[in-house]
Amino acid sequence: MYQWILSLHLIAVVTWFAALFYLPRLFAYHADARDRGETQVMAYFLNMERRLYKGIMLPSMIVAVVFGGLLLYLVPGFMDDEWFYAKLLLVAGLIGYHHVCLAYLKQFAAERCHKSATFFRAFNGIPTLLLVVIILLVVLKPF
Repeated sequence: MYQWILSLHLIAVVTWFAALFYLPRLFAYHADARDRGETQVMAYFLNMERRLYKGIMLPSMIVAVVFGGLLLYLVPGFMDDEWFYAKLLLVAGLIGYHHVCLAYLKQFAAERCHKSATFFRAFNGIPTLLLVVIILLVVLKPF
């Protein structure tokens, strides 16, 4: 059973990260369209952003967290390892980033987001850094 749960957890994590990489990129394109006054294009991006968030990003985060919790239940020994606490801290940061993305989505929907496309291109790098560090912690178990 452990291998099935681990597989489902990893599938959800990969899907979640794909959405975390793509949504801020859509925000950058949305900001560019906003700055050019392209109302129809802005509506198109808002629709894509909502679908990505509701259809992929949120469900995959929930599945990743649920199956991650099941893995912890099956292997409580992870709680004895310091690397695991560092990983949990980074995952908490990732969940926070996820919610910040929702806040920006709501701001775009209300036409109150004034962040630049350049900001969102830089913002897009955060999940990449978190992914690299999380993978290194899990594989290398450095502590």
